[in-house]
Amino acid sequence: MERSELKYVTPELMRRLDRFAIDTIGIPGVVLMENAGRSVFESAYAALGNNGQPAVVFCGRGNNGGDGFVAARHLINNGIETSIFVVGALSKIRGDAAINLRILRKMGAQVQKVSAGLLPELRVRMKRCGIIIDALLGTGLSGEVTGLYRDVIGLINEAGCPVLSVDIPSGLDGLTGNPLGISVIANTTVTFQFPKKAFENPKARNYTGQLRVIDIGIPVHLYPEPL
Repeated sequence: MERSELKYVTPELMRRLDRFAIDTIGIPGVVLMENAGRSVFESAYAALGNNGQPAVVFCGRGNNGGDGFVAARHLINNGIETSIFVVGALSKIRGDAAINLRILRKMGAQVQKVSAGLLPELRVRMKRCGIIIDALLGTGLSGEVTGLYRDVIGLINEAGCPVLSVDIPSGLDGLTGNPLGISVIANTTVTFQFPKKAFENPKARNYTGQLRVIDIGIPVHLYPEPL
């Protein structure tokens, strides 16, 4: 469900709300991830329409990437040709993200690790896709984006394909709204539960594109501290 809530929250407060939902209320983290990833899928599927074009999903190793795995699963289930790429070692993916990676593998989906040698193929593949889902980096990012993350973000921005970012465009500081060296430039950002503090920066809209705030099922009215 899309929210009209206008309160902007810091990455730290959002982490506390997540932990409250999981530890105090007892909502499994994988349920929150499913709700988040499903909402990303719905936005991506609507953007694709009936054009028959494929999707490319870029995932990191954390929960942001896990949301991307969920979205990719639903795209595949709905007949969309979907390529899934991970920056970082797949063996280091843990927790709820690992659960969703395992599901994809059991479905027979190919999940590829990004390497420097794969970048030319990625460039070609992104030229013919209908949408790119950016699930690389979340709101907790600190420090300048470097290495393959920087390379992949550069390719995403050059692709000329519609981009949907998960929670926040990868590379954007979750507190200040400034790019940490480089940031994905999205057409749409699907953010969860509340808009993030970063989005109060007017310049952040240059990176987020259209902002959609989606309720993922955290009972915020029960949270014991002022928001």
